[in-house]
Amino acid sequence: MASARRGRGDVANGVVRPRPRDRGDGGGGSMAGRVAVLVFCVAGIWSAYIYQGVLQETLSTKRFGPEARRFEHLAFLNFAQNLVCFVWSFIMINLWSRGSSSTGRAPLWKYWGVSVTNTIGPTMGIEALKYISYPAQVLAKSSKMIPVMLMGTLLYGVKYTFPEYLCTFLVAGGVSSFALLKTSSKTIKKLANPNAPLGYTLCFLNLAFDGYTNSTQDLIKSRYPKTNPWDIMLGMNLWGSIYNAVIMFVAPLLFSNWPYANGFEAVKFCQENPEVAWDIFLFCLCGAVGQNFIFLTISRFGSLTNTTITTTRKFMSIVVSSVISGNPLSLKQWGSVVMVFSGLSIQIYLKWKRKKGRQHKE
Repeated sequence: MASARRGRGDVANGVVRPRPRDRGDGGGGSMAGRVAVLVFCVAGIWSAYIYQGVLQETLSTKRFGPEARRFEHLAFLNFAQNLVCFVWSFIMINLWSRGSSSTGRAPLWKYWGVSVTNTIGPTMGIEALKYISYPAQVLAKSSKMIPVMLMGTLLYGVKYTFPEYLCTFLVAGGVSSFALLKTSSKTIKKLANPNAPLGYTLCFLNLAFDGYTNSTQDLIKSRYPKTNPWDIMLGMNLWGSIYNAVIMFVAPLLFSNWPYANGFEAVKFCQENPEVAWDIFLFCLCGAVGQNFIFLTISRFGSLTNTTITTTRKFMSIVVSSVISGNPLSLKQWGSVVMVFSGLSIQIYLKWKRKKGRQHKE
């Protein structure tokens, strides 16, 4: 089959097909239509994850029932979200991929290994809320570039540009200064066990596990190119549900002094306090809906646009948390927040500039 390049399209059998990068602007249709889809994606991602953040902070700080007890089993949120996302992805696959061939798609057993880190990582991030505030957790989890650059420099000798080092300095400096600044007494009273070093350590371990999880998912996608996001979501959450079920429901039966979260106690707490069960369900539903909008954004506009939306969403989450919780950040703390998001904004701009440069060369 003869083929040739003509302009911006690939020609095969006389038919001009758009090249993949041509679809990164939101697909076909009018400019107004593309803008409407983008606004829809932004609204979906922001509303789902900002509200999820509010619920997460509520579940970690609020006292429930006449005895004013805390919900101490925060790791149960990860298990519940695994179950809801598994059911959600199963439904979506049957709605949109029914009858499609499984050839070229990764089998479910391929996800068992990476699901271990995907189970441990988010659990650490949620558990960190026992020891540090929600804004501090968001900032710490925004510093993904720091371990990536450190590993690249120390292990592989990668050389970075001055603007890239500036991004890292702003993010690291912002997170560090926020951690060192005194937290208000109101915020400390809301924490289950205030312990900033432990909380930040859990967040950074969460980042390390997430980095491995993301890179392994990319590897699976490259080896099985017909794997779609729903397949990945189904496989990851299937194994995550199994692992968490063993950890939270089987292990406590085998070990009388099981130190980890106890699923039976979490279920009992929810039965005694239905408000908690409802908040947990909404928390999980927000996560599933948010993933839908992320997949839509990436498929229509590319990963760079998605990164921009999710980064600004994190900033808005801190603003909303500060307003709703009634514990406003100090001016110095806001300065730290601005430092972090300035670094992230520069990083997004550098990615956009590199992308434009590659397109120009092509």
